[in-house]
Amino acid sequence: MHSVWADNADDQEREPRAGQAPRGDGIRRRATIHDVAQLAGVSRQTVSRAVNDKGEIDPATKERVLEVARLLDYRPSRFARGLVRKGAVTAGLVLPDLMNPFFPEVAAGVLEAAEERGWQVVVWDSRTDENRELQALDKFSHQADAVVGYFKNPDDVLAQHLGGVPTVVLERGPHQTRFGAVGIDAAAGVAQGIAHLVRAGHRRIGMLDGDRIDAPGPRREAFLAAVRQHGLPVDSSWVAPSPEHSVAGGEAAMAQLLDARPELTAVFGFNDLIAVGAMRTARRRGLRVPDDLAVLGFDGLALGELVEPALTTLHIDKRRLGRLAVEQVARLSTGQEPLTGAEAWVIPQLVVRASA
Repeated sequence: MHSVWADNADDQEREPRAGQAPRGDGIRRRATIHDVAQLAGVSRQTVSRAVNDKGEIDPATKERVLEVARLLDYRPSRFARGLVRKGAVTAGLVLPDLMNPFFPEVAAGVLEAAEERGWQVVVWDSRTDENRELQALDKFSHQADAVVGYFKNPDDVLAQHLGGVPTVVLERGPHQTRFGAVGIDAAAGVAQGIAHLVRAGHRRIGMLDGDRIDAPGPRREAFLAAVRQHGLPVDSSWVAPSPEHSVAGGEAAMAQLLDARPELTAVFGFNDLIAVGAMRTARRRGLRVPDDLAVLGFDGLALGELVEPALTTLHIDKRRLGRLAVEQVARLSTGQEPLTGAEAWVIPQLVVRASA
């Protein structure tokens, strides 16, 4: 198994053929079985039977389907034609920030599971840039058999650039995307963490959020739901933004939150890096952790065991997240039902250390 690290999209894109289906931005993309089925007025199963020369199909219908397939220059994927063999599959993996130690652990799970299947993986660092993210998809739509990744763009934009390649989106639940998905159950994890803080006597709990204030994500929604459940006098004014998912971002956000809410006795960080930054600011303000300020992280990075005091956190099995993504994309690629329900979610587990 090989892994390849892709960076700038300097390579020339393949010239689209005249029959290819148009994308929403005017660029043509590879036609999919859905396109053929829609234009021919038949089901996807009928398209599959026609292009694979299977029986149980009316000759006239078969000819109509094949004519539409020729018109659109439809080429069944190697998965669909059963031509997958060891070493033949390339999967594209899109990660948002390889400097954040969370994502290399997810990548390790993807690479392990891919190696077991004999797949090659090409890794692209989007650097949390939506345009770089789309560059990756434009490239992978021509060069990869499947795509796994973290995406900021919404589904309709992703679909325009993917060209029908089987895709699994990480950290969106199955009900949150039209694509395959492996989610993190933030609500279940955060509920554990807030319950732990409440048991320790905290009622004035703030959050350092990695999402923009005007665009709340699942972790903030889970935090607000959990504090409401415990009847705490806490609302969105107890949340400070840390758009940089880093220690420095956590330091700045913690300073902002302490200025706004000096009565704070505990804080929940969007991730472990932000939580470590919170501890640094607390110490500079003369606050003792956890005596004056308890700090709870989210992610379960190895870093949390090395800081002083050791970080209490909501641990995510990041390798399992990556392995589940490969399992999900393999199912989608071979026409099996995707994982759903609890199978498609990773639930964070509370790890109690010294910071809270």
